[in-house]
Amino acid sequence: MNKNLITLATLIALSPALIANDDVQDMSDPLAVYTQVGAGYTDRGLNLKLGQTFDTGSDTTMGMNILELKGAMGDTLGWRDYANDGIDSVRFRRFGVDLTNGRGTQIDTSYDFNTEMGSISYSFIQSLPALGAFQMFPLGGVGAAFGNNIVGDNLETQSGYSVPGTFAVVGTYTKLTITDNIWFNYNPMWMTTLSGSELYKNHAFGQDNSSALAHEVAASYQFNPRFNVRYFANWTEHTKFKDGEHRIEFNYQL
Repeated sequence: MNKNLITLATLIALSPALIANDDVQDMSDPLAVYTQVGAGYTDRGLNLKLGQTFDTGSDTTMGMNILELKGAMGDTLGWRDYANDGIDSVRFRRFGVDLTNGRGTQIDTSYDFNTEMGSISYSFIQSLPALGAFQMFPLGGVGAAFGNNIVGDNLETQSGYSVPGTFAVVGTYTKLTITDNIWFNYNPMWMTTLSGSELYKNHAFGQDNSSALAHEVAASYQFNPRFNVRYFANWTEHTKFKDGEHRIEFNYQL
């Protein structure tokens, strides 16, 4: 673990000067909306996360924008052979929640600088009543892939950016509360192509794979109401657990 990263996260947790309001949200709730900063150490380098709430114009809704920069200094600090020291990808999410019915909406955009490929999707998330320590947040949405210099069905490169196809995603966030400070998540997401070129429809999620079941597990510890540390592992049915993405992430609520 990078000692400078741990020191930075600890200083953030202890610094009262960074506290912008007294309305502390439950950081274990996938539908919680709050201004935040985060930093993570991953197998591909360092991640940085910035989240900012915004005024929706309604007393019954809340909104938040989240920007993530991923993979910085991957060759120096990561352990993947293909990592480099530049930022390898960026993710932007615009999130809203209706406080009257526990329903959230999300625009999720990501882009990989190495492959020059990205995606944008729109999804709904619904909070269900908790069953003891267990709670589910089902999700469903649709999206489109885009990229630069994509190979078409005629095996010729299409110059410039284009949209090779669309996809659907269905899944759920799940939370198991262990104590007031410890919780676990398992977030399976099934993705499948809907339309587009034949190459995209048949190979969008790997060689000869038109769909994929993606797995995410997380273990979290809340140091105080504003500061936590989380371990994440992400992989799919087409990859091994050890070959997936692994990261430790520190988050602070402002």
